Amino acid sequence: MTVSASPGGPVRRLAGLLHRRPSLRLAGLLTAPLLWLVVAYLGSLGALFVTAFWTTNEFTGDVVKVFDLGNFQDLVNQSVYRTITIRSVGVAVAVTVIDSLVAFPMAFYMAKVASPRAQRWLVIAVLTPLWAGYLVKAYAWRIMFSGSGVLDWFLSPVGGHGPGYGLPATIVTLAYLWLPYMILPVYAGLERLPNSMLDAAGDLGAHSFRTFRTVIWPLVFPAVVAGSIFTFSLSLGDYIAVKIVGGRSQLIGNVVYDNVGTANNLPFAAAVATVPVAIMVIYLLAVRRTGALENL
Repeated sequence: MTVSASPGGPVRRLAGLLHRRPSLRLAGLLTAPLLWLVVAYLGSLGALFVTAFWTTNEFTGDVVKVFDLGNFQDLVNQSVYRTITIRSVGVAVAVTVIDSLVAFPMAFYMAKVASPRAQRWLVIAVLTPLWAGYLVKAYAWRIMFSGSGVLDWFLSPVGGHGPGYGLPATIVTLAYLWLPYMILPVYAGLERLPNSMLDAAGDLGAHSFRTFRTVIWPLVFPAVVAGSIFTFSLSLGDYIAVKIVGGRSQLIGNVVYDNVGTANNLPFAAAVATVPVAIMVIYLLAVRRTGALENL
């Protein structure tokens, strides 16, 4: 069966209707994406918050769908969860600081020193690790930190040894995994910085550090904060890397994973999952005045 496109046919009448009604055309264009956003994203987030106020029957393991604040009271009153939350935030901050320190000089070289041809290759080099699988990269670091790994082999001639599995290994692994998400926003911010401003600072006698402190850093700071939104949030919610290289360390993601699987306590897992969401909302409210959200 073929659809007629002749004058007066249904396709032409529909095209004419859409042409005369821009609002109808816009509604047809946005309906499917908005449904996806509302149902798949906001719907699942709403289900998470609702589930966090339910409980689990201690004998049967069934979910009791009755409003209860017990999960949140446990999160606040039990010191182990406060410790895990502070530890998770500390890991996310450490990863963000390391990525900022590593990314800034790399991005500066890419934006202000390298030739246009080299810039393209460097951007490809930064993006290349993102094409590799997450687990492949995480297990590669597990091999690096193992007792017979590269770090021990490299440090053994001077009597040293690697840190093994634990929080330092988790921080290094996460810093490696999320580094491209910091480099790219900083690189974009530096590219928008006019070279004439750097030349003017030099002509006025400003040395390198003063040029960085008074010209470069204030203008690129929103881009650094934009990159930190990625590195901080991704580190805060990660649970795979710490499982692979974290040893016995516990972070928020582990608690959520263990309560969904081993403990079969979905309401408490949902309550724990609201912690990084709340932290990120506070973080976004804190950084929105820096202009970072416009640099995403």
